[in-house]
Amino acid sequence: MSRTRTRVPPADPACVAALDLARAAAEEIARPGEVGDHLGFEVEADRTGTHSFVCLDRAYRGWRWAVTVTRASRAKVVTVSEAVLLPGSGALLAPEWVPWSERLRPGDLGVGDLLPTSADDDRLAPGFTETTEDADRQMIFELGLGRARVLSPAGRDRAVRRWHSGESGPHTPIAHAAPAQCSTCGFYWPLAGVLRLGFGVCANEYAPDDGRVVSADHGCGAHSEASAGPAPIEPTSPILDDLGFDLMEDKPDQEEAAPDLTGSVDESASEPLGHS
Repeated sequence: MSRTRTRVPPADPACVAALDLARAAAEEIARPGEVGDHLGFEVEADRTGTHSFVCLDRAYRGWRWAVTVTRASRAKVVTVSEAVLLPGSGALLAPEWVPWSERLRPGDLGVGDLLPTSADDDRLAPGFTETTEDADRQMIFELGLGRARVLSPAGRDRAVRRWHSGESGPHTPIAHAAPAQCSTCGFYWPLAGVLRLGFGVCANEYAPDDGRVVSADHGCGAHSEASAGPAPIEPTSPILDDLGFDLMEDKPDQEEAAPDLTGSVDESASEPLGHS
């Protein structure tokens, strides 16, 4: 078995020597001082090659100026074919383009925006074929009344998983701190159909999930049967009776014994003081 050999054209001496011509072409499209050192020469084809120069623009670090030069057969004059700015191995590039259908996230839709669904969207099914055993009467009644497609089992299962694992499910801090589950709340309005046992709509204007779908095992502090506990007992202020009076028994004072003023020293006895 013979192998196909790829011919590598040799570098054309005239194109290799056209360094000044290539630099002048790069400086013509770049701003002053943005063309740096020469990086090398790369052969593109017969009598064709590309000179590369460092890009000194701080906004394009890692990029290079690429100037392709060529000459015609049997010609001695080298001309510029093209001059462009190309990214290098360490250049800062924009992220890979992602189609809008894959880039869109919940909550991105704004006022006036249109979000068309594809014909093969697995979340939807033709209305006349959605006749599974758990299809409720309301869905059957709507067949032929203008809805070309209805929610498919796959779309319903995705919604159930998304709702149950989201902020309105049972695995949130507010649900763990709730006094009871939404299924026992008077403001809980169950959905119709097969989802009525697992999901409903909150109708409490003071609840954080008012008007939103919540799981039956979700909960919050605005439960209809939540008890705030007994009110604290406030001490009453003392009552002073300024009109009434009490009768007190008047007891005579006992006579106090007269104090003995007699001195304890015998004045009749004298003691010589040692002087006349």
